[in-house]
Amino acid sequence: MSAETSIPPPRISGAQLPDAVQSLLTDSPVGFALLDSDDAFGTINQRLAAVLGRTPAECLGRTPGDLLEESGERTAAASHRTCLASVREDGHAVRDRYRTRAGELWDLTWFPVTEPDTGDSYVALIAVHDVGRGTGLDGADAHRDEQRLRALLHAGNQIVWTAGPGGDVHEDCPQWRAITGQDLDRYLGRGWLDALHPDDRARVERAWDDAVLDVTPFDAMFRVRTCSGGYGHYRARAHPIMDGSRTTEWVGTLVDITNEREADELRQRLNQQLSEAAMRTARLQKATSDLAEALTADEVVNAMSEIGRSGVGADHTCVVLLDRARLRLRTIAAEHAHQLPRSAFPTDHPDIAARAIADRLPRLAANPAELAELLDDAPEVAELVRSTPERAWVALPMMAAGHPIGALRFAFSSPRKVTDEERVFLEALAGQCALAIGRAILYEQEHSTAVELQRSLLPEELPEVRGVRLAAYYRSGSQNVQVGGDWYDAFPLPDGRVAGVLGDVMGKGIQAAAGMSRIRNALRALAFSMPEPADVLTGLDRMFSATEGMDQVTTLVYFVLDPVTGQLDLSNAGHLPPLVVAGNAGPSLLETDPDTPLGVSSTRGHHKFFVQPGNTVVLYSDGLVENRKRSVDSGLDELVDVASSAPPEVVGDSQQMLEYLVESMLDGYEQDDDVTLLAVQLPVIDSVSER
Repeated sequence: MSAETSIPPPRISGAQLPDAVQSLLTDSPVGFALLDSDDAFGTINQRLAAVLGRTPAECLGRTPGDLLEESGERTAAASHRTCLASVREDGHAVRDRYRTRAGELWDLTWFPVTEPDTGDSYVALIAVHDVGRGTGLDGADAHRDEQRLRALLHAGNQIVWTAGPGGDVHEDCPQWRAITGQDLDRYLGRGWLDALHPDDRARVERAWDDAVLDVTPFDAMFRVRTCSGGYGHYRARAHPIMDGSRTTEWVGTLVDITNEREADELRQRLNQQLSEAAMRTARLQKATSDLAEALTADEVVNAMSEIGRSGVGADHTCVVLLDRARLRLRTIAAEHAHQLPRSAFPTDHPDIAARAIADRLPRLAANPAELAELLDDAPEVAELVRSTPERAWVALPMMAAGHPIGALRFAFSSPRKVTDEERVFLEALAGQCALAIGRAILYEQEHSTAVELQRSLLPEELPEVRGVRLAAYYRSGSQNVQVGGDWYDAFPLPDGRVAGVLGDVMGKGIQAAAGMSRIRNALRALAFSMPEPADVLTGLDRMFSATEGMDQVTTLVYFVLDPVTGQLDLSNAGHLPPLVVAGNAGPSLLETDPDTPLGVSSTRGHHKFFVQPGNTVVLYSDGLVENRKRSVDSGLDELVDVASSAPPEVVGDSQQMLEYLVESMLDGYEQDDDVTLLAVQLPVIDSVSER
């Protein structure tokens, strides 16, 4: 390997070449030219132009074959064209000889060249006077000039090195040894590979062996151990110098790319950090959105589990809640999570979540040893590691109004250190979780109260009235939906008739349940004093205007049935029409125009019907016929169709009829509201004689 002065490679186009190379081509006894894609001269030095009997200006833009034909040298022109075609087709160097009109013999070498910047392909032509005849130049020196010039066209700048045809280094390269500190003996042969980073050596050695064996260009990037003890990044390129099909030498360059590599790594790190920051922001926004929809503590924990898994790779998520009154902690784990040794424990229990709550600071343990150190080598740590797959932990206090309400706890199945960026993300997540848990606790308290209130307002059982069969059905919406205002009631009147009502107080929660309670109690009081439907609804209007807000919309259907005559008197305050299921005739809706909801001033109407023995009148809430995928109108049509398909044994049993309607109407739909039904049926008996 011999070191040479760094010379920038010539641009492979018709533009001006660098001064050093231009001087070399001008002053060298070697003829040189570059032929463009159309085989015309794009660059040619004085020496080669003179060989062709022309000036450089006369050659540019012309092909060698055309110039030789103009000079009458048709054989030489054909030989030149053949050589060019062979180089273009095979991509290998071709040697030829040319004798000028003056009798001088020149060795010609044609070989392909590719411009590094653009990838454009050219053909280079080098002409060397045979044995230096008439030039005063020794043939070996002229041939070496040819080799060095070819190497300049193929390899980059910086340190120029050479190797023998078998890939072993035989010549010194002081610049390499100045970088690595190797002495000459350690450098020669394949010793230069010893200066490479251990992780790079095998790869580079295989690439160098493959290039030498296949006689293909060598191009590799690797780290080199420098005299200072550190490593620099370098890129090595080499090309074979050929004599026909025989490799005579390898010539290449070594370029220091440490600054470029470090800048690229810095860009990659910055891009990765920006990407991770953007991803964490997106995940935090998603967490905020998911938590806004979570109503219960279990839903909050499941949302946290998904964000923890995607955000930091947490394998186990739970929320530890503080019971201040009892000074205990209660664990709520995500779905499908493994069991912890204890689901509840005192606040001073050796646990990472308890420590985070007590200190009001995040607590992290990257492995069991760190957890043991954090918890003062408590035996509970060994129990936790033995009974669960957890091997790393993060616990973050959840604060509300400046006081801890619990901790958000993440665990990992393998030792793991949480980065500063991840810690900031998790602390923000714990803040969002604290708000969601606070809302969930309030919701669950309100939900529990409303459920108990609604349950207390619905009749435990329906009254037994001679000559009448009453049936009711109530199905709450999903457990995560707040309690609604659906209600029903039925009771006998002093005159022997039976009264029934089904209503819907719009809204959810305690407010709706309380409104339902007031209306139910007022209706019962009015019914015993003036039972006729129109009178009852008029009285409710007056009460409603005095006690209920204008935004409290309430609808209901109220009826009074005489079991003896089958006469049914009914008033409808903005509710859905009752369904009549007849034994012989098909089912139908009572086609009466409903009056306005309660509290809206109107004259209450009174509708009279006669219910035949064996017929059933069904009142129902909108949850039976309306949902996100079905409108009220289509639901009413479907209700009639479903009722018409009921088997005879179902039609004859009012309770079975209600269950049949609910199961059929909700089949294929997600229930998103309470479903309430009340049925009154006149059985096929002689009610008058029995009475």
